[in-house]
Amino acid sequence: MRIIYNDLCIRNAEGKDCEQLAAWWNNGSVMAHAGFPNGLGTTAEKINEQIANDSDDTKRRLIIEYRGIPIGEMNFYVYESKKVEIGIKICNSDFQEKGLGRVILSMLIEELFTMGYELIFLDTNLKNTRAQHVYELLGFKKTAVKENSWVNQLGEPQTSIDYELKASDFCNAKLIG
Repeated sequence: MRIIYNDLCIRNAEGKDCEQLAAWWNNGSVMAHAGFPNGLGTTAEKINEQIANDSDDTKRRLIIEYRGIPIGEMNFYVYESKKVEIGIKICNSDFQEKGLGRVILSMLIEELFTMGYELIFLDTNLKNTRAQHVYELLGFKKTAVKENSWVNQLGEPQTSIDYELKASDFCNAKLIG
């Protein structure tokens, strides 16, 4: 997969990206919202093994670039062939809160609907109000709030919110600016 829009590019993660992914995933400040405030403690070699098995038919890890610089990552996991779960992290804090997230998500969502997926879903931490705002702007509908549904690395219970999006509800940020 390679999606380009203005200065943004979403592309398949490759072996050359493993060192960068390891740096992001081992950084507690990057991974805290995902429940890993101490980072994942993984290696580039382990990540390379994971992405070697990626496929558009099952799961895919993606790199987000802005003007040719990697700034974050995305992924999607295929369920029941017409449903897909997505995730996004803008890992470089210099590029957060600039409006890029909604455009980047729009790029991926548009591509997934074009590929024939009928439902896109995700979840986020209740505390991640920034992400919730973006998801709702794009047309995602809240389907559940799961109190104390998981425990982070520090043993703290966390609440998650489930969202889903159908093509008919999609508000493409590329079109609305």
